[in-house]
Amino acid sequence: MALIRAIHLLVLIFIFFASTPFTTSSAQTPDDSNTNAPTGDIDWWCDTTPHPQPCKYFVSHARGNHYNTSMPRSGFRKIAVDVATQHAFNAYKQILHLRSDLVNHRQRSVWVDCLKLHDNTLLQLNRTLQGLLGLNQTCTDFDIQTWLSTALTNIETCRLGSQDLNVSDSIMMPTSSANLSQLLSNSLAINEGLLGSDQPKTEYEEFPSWFTNHERKLLQSTSLVTRANLVVAKDGSGNFRTVQEAIAAAAKRSSMNSRFIIYVKKGIYRENIEVGINNNNIMLVGDSMRNTIITSSRSVGRGFTTYSSATAGIDGLRFIARDITFSNTAGPLRGQAVALRSASDLSVFYRCVIQGYQDTLFVHSQRQFYRQCYIYGTVDFIFGNAAVVFQNCMIFARRPLKGQANIITAQGRNDPFQNTGIVIQNSRVLAATDLLPVVRAFNTYLGRPWQQYSRTVFLKTYLGSLVSPLGWSSWDGSNFAHGTLYYGEYQNFGPASSTRLRVKWPGYHVITSANVASQFTMSRLIAGQSWLPATGIPFTAGL
Repeated sequence: MALIRAIHLLVLIFIFFASTPFTTSSAQTPDDSNTNAPTGDIDWWCDTTPHPQPCKYFVSHARGNHYNTSMPRSGFRKIAVDVATQHAFNAYKQILHLRSDLVNHRQRSVWVDCLKLHDNTLLQLNRTLQGLLGLNQTCTDFDIQTWLSTALTNIETCRLGSQDLNVSDSIMMPTSSANLSQLLSNSLAINEGLLGSDQPKTEYEEFPSWFTNHERKLLQSTSLVTRANLVVAKDGSGNFRTVQEAIAAAAKRSSMNSRFIIYVKKGIYRENIEVGINNNNIMLVGDSMRNTIITSSRSVGRGFTTYSSATAGIDGLRFIARDITFSNTAGPLRGQAVALRSASDLSVFYRCVIQGYQDTLFVHSQRQFYRQCYIYGTVDFIFGNAAVVFQNCMIFARRPLKGQANIITAQGRNDPFQNTGIVIQNSRVLAATDLLPVVRAFNTYLGRPWQQYSRTVFLKTYLGSLVSPLGWSSWDGSNFAHGTLYYGEYQNFGPASSTRLRVKWPGYHVITSANVASQFTMSRLIAGQSWLPATGIPFTAGL
């Protein structure tokens, strides 16, 4: 079924490009109307990308390569994304055909992840091409940068899953995947040049135009429970006894364009849940963080990848969770064990508890917002490569294993043009009850660089005395990424807020300018003012 869906995603793309040479005569973009914008042929444009040789080779061997000798950036962008899409489809097919060669559980676990992630990459590229072809009138260059960033993150996540379970990259990562990463990186770089005329909105927009009056009233309502489409109850008093059954039922509805509310009554639900890539506009509402708990205990130590260890895995667009706990009870001895993994674009988590030890919250990709949440963990417990803002959250470091340090964030930006980063604003960093008695026996750091261009900023946040005066930690004692990361602090307060003894890395910044700090606010990093008001969730737009 996944292959059939992938083929369907590409039918429109292939029809268009098979019948249209690589020219710039299609729908205009903002760059087309700028008479001073640079133009060049394919070789010229490829030389401006991070990977010029693969660019030249694969464009010259692509279908329909009768292109103009000169074109603007927007014309080259269409070509770059189309070529990347062709390679994404080839990589997907190669991974699909690996199934018969898998010989053990570890290989099969990695294969399942990689197939899903490459399928998701095809979807992101299809959304991008629809926007470039004018088939999605609301698509912006900022959207495109987000979707391309996600596509590249997916490929990296597949590779990292192989590392988790000691499966050879050569088995799960076909050559076309390596080429695909380079082509996606090129597409990100070329699209970056178009973002100047298409920055995220900073004015207040109460509701997006595509929201109906019914949805506006629904999401403003305080009686969401009574308006639920489905009810989950362990005692049998609802439509289903498990959360996943309700999610699966929601996936069968005829239209995904309106909000679908699933009320999860009080109880401990011991299950793993998945909200699929096309199961959009799902809202999970619990009885409270204390009373509605979804929990499981998968971990890398038990043969799962970090990605597949998640108690809850969320992919569908515009997901909302309210008043629920997501927990992973694998414990500190089992290694990476994710409680919540989100790759849901324009998703919101409000008054939720996310509880685990190592790798608790996997903010995998896309644009995400967390408000008034409680997050517990030890090592790298907020990690991933989303563009994500945490506001008014309580972040608790737990007691780690002997010899370990607590690391709050491990941001995974691996390309300088990805518009991703972790921002923690108006929040509190504290010791959990199990750490308090021994807090001096363990170091706690704000973050460490998981990938080359790791980006994390703390804004106006209370830093408890548990935080090391150094603030930030190296990756395994090396100087990896010290000059390419971006770590910043702005007007934090509390016992550990002094920056006098902070690390002296080139990429660390004590931010003193409000203009610089505002780049990391909800309205700028995730363009939140164009979509968050519609969710009914409170937020702070600026600093």
